[in-house]
Amino acid sequence: MHRVSSALIGAALLSTAAHVSAESVPALQYPDTRKQDLVETQFGEAIADPYRWLENDVRTDKEVADWVERQNALTQAYLKTLPQRGWFAQRIRALTDYERFGLPQKAGKSYFYTRNSGLQNQSQLFVRTGLNGAARLLIDPNTWAKDGATALDAWVPSHDGKLLAYSIQDGGSDWRTIKVIDVKTGKVLSDEIKWAKFTGIAWVGSEGFLYSRFPQPGQEFQSLNKNQAIYFHRIGTPQSADELVYATPDRPELGHFADVTADNRWVVISTSRGTDAKYELHVVPLAGQKLLGARAAVAKGGKRSWAVHALVPGLNHEWRLVEGLGDTLYFATNKDAPKLKVVKVDLSAAPASDGAGFTFSEVIPERAETLDRAQIVGNRLILSYLRDAASTAEVVSLDGKPVRQIVLNAIGKASGFTGRPGDPETFYAFSSFNQPSAIYRFDSNTGESTPFALPKLTFAPDSYAVEQRFYTSRDGTRVPMFIVRKKGLVDANQPAPTLLYGYGGFDVALTPSFSAVRMAWLEAGGVFAMANLRGGGEYGKAWHDAGRLANKQNVFDDFIAAGEYLIAQGITPKGGLTVQGGSNGGLLVGAVVNQRPDLFAAGNAAVGVMDMLRFDRFTAGRYWVDDYGYPGKEADFRVLRAYSPYHNIKVGVNYPAMLVTTADTDDRVVPGHSFKYIAALQAAKAGTKPHLIRIETRAGHGSGKPTDKVVEEGADILAFLAQWSGLSVPE
Repeated sequence: MHRVSSALIGAALLSTAAHVSAESVPALQYPDTRKQDLVETQFGEAIADPYRWLENDVRTDKEVADWVERQNALTQAYLKTLPQRGWFAQRIRALTDYERFGLPQKAGKSYFYTRNSGLQNQSQLFVRTGLNGAARLLIDPNTWAKDGATALDAWVPSHDGKLLAYSIQDGGSDWRTIKVIDVKTGKVLSDEIKWAKFTGIAWVGSEGFLYSRFPQPGQEFQSLNKNQAIYFHRIGTPQSADELVYATPDRPELGHFADVTADNRWVVISTSRGTDAKYELHVVPLAGQKLLGARAAVAKGGKRSWAVHALVPGLNHEWRLVEGLGDTLYFATNKDAPKLKVVKVDLSAAPASDGAGFTFSEVIPERAETLDRAQIVGNRLILSYLRDAASTAEVVSLDGKPVRQIVLNAIGKASGFTGRPGDPETFYAFSSFNQPSAIYRFDSNTGESTPFALPKLTFAPDSYAVEQRFYTSRDGTRVPMFIVRKKGLVDANQPAPTLLYGYGGFDVALTPSFSAVRMAWLEAGGVFAMANLRGGGEYGKAWHDAGRLANKQNVFDDFIAAGEYLIAQGITPKGGLTVQGGSNGGLLVGAVVNQRPDLFAAGNAAVGVMDMLRFDRFTAGRYWVDDYGYPGKEADFRVLRAYSPYHNIKVGVNYPAMLVTTADTDDRVVPGHSFKYIAALQAAKAGTKPHLIRIETRAGHGSGKPTDKVVEEGADILAFLAQWSGLSVPE
């Protein structure tokens, strides 16, 4: 990349950025950004796109690389002047520095789990023989890259625990490389899978595993992802010998995911078109049983004969495999149950003669709460529900009769409960805004929970109040919101600068969780609020539908109403409200700032979808039409055009301070979205507050980011938001 004199830029900033008052701050001198005379007509409307050249890949386009370096130089020079930055960096690092564990997974006699000693860039994978055996380091991703940006992603042991397949993520990319390690010797085998993406790893005994991959793309970080297929990899063979199990070349837009039941009798293939939870199901018999006259996929001449059969046709409903018991498969589904129910199907029974297919019978009916997860452990079903976005859990018999509640004792999120039929042992994690993840062992027969790994904290969780309130959105809808703050602020009824976070899309439920970055904001005396907007999955299908496609404006209205509520209730002062969101939440921030620039003091739009008229042309963007609609269809275009952040920036209007964050290796939401948006905002002369972009190198959409980068980015963002909301950090 080309060098820029950051010293000159820094000198110019020193006199302009030391104080919070926006009115007294001269406008920054932003780097020049070339404008194209590019106007296209879409459905009779002229659409200007002067910064389309910024869509080009920063790794291969010299002009884009130069622009990125100049923008980063300006941003870093500005951030270095912020007096709060050093304090936030120190506190985030200190709050991250505690031993933490991932959920254990049992295979054979071995227990596998991740552990981070505190400030390691990547968590290590350990194994122990027996629950109380000595821990042995199996995989250390910290040795893979000097910058710590190569991460251990998924890892799945074979059923007997002798082999473990794991995927590697480099530089934050969604592409994965899969390798295999011998658990006893620690030797990495020669097996290597390339071009896996959006995949699981499903072992077939210890013989090999199923995975999903795409053809090798022409442009690794920008090409559309099409023609995903499921392959079987036999241990000890090259990838070129992998067996094709299922593909749909006549429907290249479909994606496929494979599961194998714990008893190794059935493969279940889930097929979807986009992000909507609407699936077709196919099954493959594995263990000698018959289905519709076809025998299982028995190896012949070194290869299996994969007999794939339709189970649920059409892309109409959600179907999540719970588990298989012999020829009976259990699923969670929203068919005739918007908040989901549990059903089962007997594959040994003949399908209906009228063509209606196999008969599914209800095990757990739909309830008022949204079913989050169901799992068979031992001879019980463990059910996790969301009640107003917080977790509840219970144990029931396999025929649905209540056994016991699992007591969680706080507002938070319970996750895990994975296990196997016949083995009553499982593990779960519980966390909240003021509680890092604690791991418990649970016996589904006795109902006893015992600690497996509890975090040693450097702060007092009881010093912070976690409450849930409900506020009214523009159309009268009642929306929940979590509010977290020091108890002293609550007792004194004292307003404080507030960070409001939201997402509102893709059926994703925002639940309480711990973040060292958020905790640093709270320690500084700020308030954290998280609104459970429509478009998410907190209340099932109806809540999701109310915030997508033609209803997307409801999401923005919900977020704006949350901000107005926080001010009206005296939780934050006017001029003290900041907003943050990532990915679809970055779109959210961009849209609400355009619609209500007067409401917010500052915003952080992270890895956002900012050009709603071209999002479907890159990498995974084509999947998002389920939530956003098709830019090429006029009715959808009109909706998208109305809120697209890039196309609705108001020229000459005073905008809040904006820090846009993205990364050069983000191949989920390509960084061109953020590049174009900030270029347009800088050119709009939208007030004197700074409008800057921070572009991380060798990082992607978020997962796999090393601890060092998390700390530095968190400190930059919080210092920026604190500067423009009036939050003063402790001395």
